[in-house]
Amino acid sequence: MTLSIRKKKEGFGHHEDWIATTWSPVTGCTKCSAACVHCYALDRIIPWQLRLKKQKYRNGGRVTLHPGTLDEPRHKRKGKDIFVCSMSDLFHEKVPTSFIKKVFKVMNECPQHNFRLITKRSERMAEIATDLIWTPNIWAGVTIEHPDYLHRADELRKVPASVLFIYCEPLLGSLKRLNLKGISTIVVGGESGPEAREMKKKWVLELRDKCREKGTALFFKQWGDSPLSGPEDRNNQKQDKGGCLLDGEEYKERLVFNSATGRAEFKA
Repeated sequence: MTLSIRKKKEGFGHHEDWIATTWSPVTGCTKCSAACVHCYALDRIIPWQLRLKKQKYRNGGRVTLHPGTLDEPRHKRKGKDIFVCSMSDLFHEKVPTSFIKKVFKVMNECPQHNFRLITKRSERMAEIATDLIWTPNIWAGVTIEHPDYLHRADELRKVPASVLFIYCEPLLGSLKRLNLKGISTIVVGGESGPEAREMKKKWVLELRDKCREKGTALFFKQWGDSPLSGPEDRNNQKQDKGGCLLDGEEYKERLVFNSATGRAEFKA
């Protein structure tokens, strides 16, 4: 059993107070978006695993399927919130649709867990969405880090998942034109790592105000490692990734999956 539990201040950076459990039936990826420039998986985690001679990562950053890991969620009876393919993108063009269906079959048959999918390949997810079974415990999300990728929200809305969410980390530009119709929650954060790019406070406030207007839950993770991000708000303790205060307040609004009802419930 190798489901990994990541604690808030363990390993490479602030990972993840939004969701702590990961399942990686696919590893490896290719960079396709502005957010990928300093990819934590390809640039830090996978090379580290290679240095440790971990067999699972023997192919390095090449897209690799791990059918032997498919049954891992079945071994956990207690419900978990699970980030699927944190070391890859399940909808990568090199992942066969037949394998994606196998991943979905496991998720369909594990109603105690809440599975969260995040992709930058929104076109493919939308294209094959009707070939997949979206049980209520499977939530669909896309990364939108810059206005160049606003179209991903439109593609996300074509997916028949019970919860649709947007992941704005690292936030690299103004998303004031983002359409939040049908979006239940967004996660916002600055970039981690020694080459972290600036996240302007104005961009975060735009999203906060948009969420308030539309009734969308906002989870603000961190300012990130760039000292230029939120200079008047940030906590400069290195382990805190700039902290998460915005005008003196925390925004940790989240949706929680209730396995008994199969519904998402708001939790402030």
